[in-house]
Amino acid sequence: MNSNEKEIHQLKNRFHDLADKAFRQGIFTFTGFLGLAEQDIFWQEQAKLQYAGFQLNGGWEDADRVVIRFGNPEETGYEAEFPIVCVNVRPLGPRFADALSHRDFLGALMNLGIDRSTLGDIKIKESQAFVFCLDSIAAFICENLEQVKHTHVKCAVTEVLESIPRETPAVMKIQVQSLRADSCVAKVYNLSREKSLDLFRAGKVYVNGRLCGNNSLLLKEGDTVNARGFGKFRLTGEPSLTRKGKLAVEAAVYQ
Repeated sequence: MNSNEKEIHQLKNRFHDLADKAFRQGIFTFTGFLGLAEQDIFWQEQAKLQYAGFQLNGGWEDADRVVIRFGNPEETGYEAEFPIVCVNVRPLGPRFADALSHRDFLGALMNLGIDRSTLGDIKIKESQAFVFCLDSIAAFICENLEQVKHTHVKCAVTEVLESIPRETPAVMKIQVQSLRADSCVAKVYNLSREKSLDLFRAGKVYVNGRLCGNNSLLLKEGDTVNARGFGKFRLTGEPSLTRKGKLAVEAAVYQ
């Protein structure tokens, strides 16, 4: 068993341990934040974990990184909040701040020795960031994150989530012979069929949080496709037939 297989095996065991504990003790249990590859491993095990009940949440509605909560409110007799808070990181002197990117903020946080599983999405607005994280690490971040690149910053937990930047997707209409996943990916990102297939072969395409190994999968309205290295898009309307017999459908494209 190589290191990757060992990590997958350990993560699957972790899911089962949390589900079993929630079910047997009548409580809620939580994972850390999971990326797309880790979420796919969960979906592979979903049928075996269904008995415990589960819910996914990333702290806001369009989160890419999420926490899984195991447990059923009907069984526990109570409801439990997800242990997620949002930390606002802003420059002490906005006029003299660097132009900071997602990578800059993530790098500064990683330099504090923080485990990646304690961090969710990082949303950037001008030179400030909204960092979703586990509540257990929020105070540490606020006390220790003092600088991002050359910019001195201050941190505080915020509940004003209305301030978090919501990316406005570019709405485009594509025409395809069918709603095959590879055809839609090629059209949205202006790729050749071969380049599109390369993404599927490399395991870089996820549909609704699940790794898509079937490039001929037929998409439907509401499906979200993540193509690593390109962004994500969501099919937002019912397809219509063009005069030339192709399908025209709208896609909301996030970069």
